[in-house]
Amino acid sequence: MATSQRPAHFLAGALGFMGVLHFAVPKPFDGLIPRWLPGSRRAWTYGSGVAELTVAAAVAVPRTRRLGGLAAALLFLGVFPGNVKMAVDAAAAPAPQRAMAWARLPLQWPLIAWALRVRDRA
Repeated sequence: MATSQRPAHFLAGALGFMGVLHFAVPKPFDGLIPRWLPGSRRAWTYGSGVAELTVAAAVAVPRTRRLGGLAAALLFLGVFPGNVKMAVDAAAAPAPQRAMAWARLPLQWPLIAWALRVRDRA
């Protein structure tokens, strides 16, 4: 029985969508970049958008899907500190915004597991 490619296609689509958002609406992403990183926040936003688009392409192509799944898992792990920063920075925000910021943190782990499943099924 053939393994469904749907999880890989959805992962590639989600990564591609977020990668495009980094260019179309960069300001929210700028706020996730820690100030201690060298260079401009916008450069980091664009760089992470390129990374997401590159990983999306790797996941979308069956020949590179195994590597793309691993890269996606590492990408999700790599952006985790930005999500922590967003949650900490939301301390003075309205309760719904604070709740959403903190709720994102545990959701990172299922994303990593999804990417690793895509890798393992490639």
